[in-house]
Amino acid sequence: MKEAKMISSGTKVGILGLGVSGRAAVKYALQRGARVRVSDNRSEQRFVAEEGAFLAATGVIWEAGGHTYDFLRQADLVLVSPGVDFALPLIKSLQDAGVQMAGELAVAAGELHVPVVAITGTNGKTTVTTLIGELLAASGKRAFVGGNIGTPLYEFLCEPEKYDMVVAEVSSFQLENAGNFAPDVAVLLNITPDHLDRHGSLLEYGRVKMQLFAHQKPGSLAVINGDDALCLALSSDLPGDVHTFGARDTDTAVIRDQLICLTVSGKTEEYPLVGTALANSVGLRNSAAAILAARWLGCTPEQIFQSLREFRLLPHRIEFVAEVNGVRYYNDSKATNTGAVLGALQQFPGNVILLAGGRDKGDDYCLLRETVSERVRQLIVMGEAAALLEKALADVVEILPAQSMQEAVVLAAETARPGDVVLLSPACASFDMFTSYGHRGNEFKKEVLGLQAVRKNDLVEL
Repeated sequence: MKEAKMISSGTKVGILGLGVSGRAAVKYALQRGARVRVSDNRSEQRFVAEEGAFLAATGVIWEAGGHTYDFLRQADLVLVSPGVDFALPLIKSLQDAGVQMAGELAVAAGELHVPVVAITGTNGKTTVTTLIGELLAASGKRAFVGGNIGTPLYEFLCEPEKYDMVVAEVSSFQLENAGNFAPDVAVLLNITPDHLDRHGSLLEYGRVKMQLFAHQKPGSLAVINGDDALCLALSSDLPGDVHTFGARDTDTAVIRDQLICLTVSGKTEEYPLVGTALANSVGLRNSAAAILAARWLGCTPEQIFQSLREFRLLPHRIEFVAEVNGVRYYNDSKATNTGAVLGALQQFPGNVILLAGGRDKGDDYCLLRETVSERVRQLIVMGEAAALLEKALADVVEILPAQSMQEAVVLAAETARPGDVVLLSPACASFDMFTSYGHRGNEFKKEVLGLQAVRKNDLVEL
């Protein structure tokens, strides 16, 4: 992946927002010799209080209290974070004035001179990105693991000599403005409804996801979910070599029970996952995708198998919290869409008390009806989307409203019976009540552990 660099000495660079990605972009642009200006939405008082030390250390020109045309018009190139919609009138006005707009992937495309693995999909991106990073590390490779997972690619661009490979989680927001980004290995895990409030339709959302493959060259690798009909339909004519994973005998990596059978150069390799943290339907699919990428990048079967056995799931992803009074509590706060909730519910045979709700992202909650009717005994709803969930599911499950996480956990504990599962799997964004899905999950865990403490005190008194 090599093309002309976007930023060079003297380039006037504007940066929208000084969050994690924005600060990394400033560092990279200054290193390239650019003249940098930063525009941030925070009030000037708050911006200076929170970022004053950084601003003083970098010496960048800045504005606060909102983005203005006059300030950004003075840039040759404006770097836009994934959260900024390119359809905004300000963005269009700047483009009409000849200002180039670019996302992180478009900037990185000209400077990624090592093998690049990029992972996208509605669900499982962070887990698979982390897993591939660990598989590569176990084989002695120095892999930069970042992107949408939390560490911007700009961090790699500042110190590329430290790494042999790049493993990047890529979101649909990033792919909207990816330029000529062309990974050597591109992984598509699944496509289910998400972010429809921004993309408009499932088909458009899928089309954006397919931008991951648009600039791949012959000889590169495309890893596709063979069990996902939309993934298969959209990937019928890709430029790279296509390897699939799934339950079909024709897949390159075939999933059977808790075993993954991989066919490489006419030979079959087996990866049993019994007894590992990945021994469930979601974990098996994620593992199959990671194995395909890792084998193409030179990891041996022995290295892969050892890493799979040692892998531990990340927090907030069907995370076991505690067992209280015979009831098991699981935190799946990362499940911010219906597809993720369906995947979580499939891990339990039934008797689930489901906690859901938050900020709506345009999802169709009717997609949950069949699985909820089969596996959920009670649904507790909260947040802005509570009424939408109730409208979609009221006739298939008993529903109780809650005004807070504390009330939701107390309601679940009061109605749960020994053998039940209480699952936080919201199907919504967290920003109505919490700062992030991590904050939401931590609040759930705090309330559950509070129940556990009360239980222990009761036993002591007895």
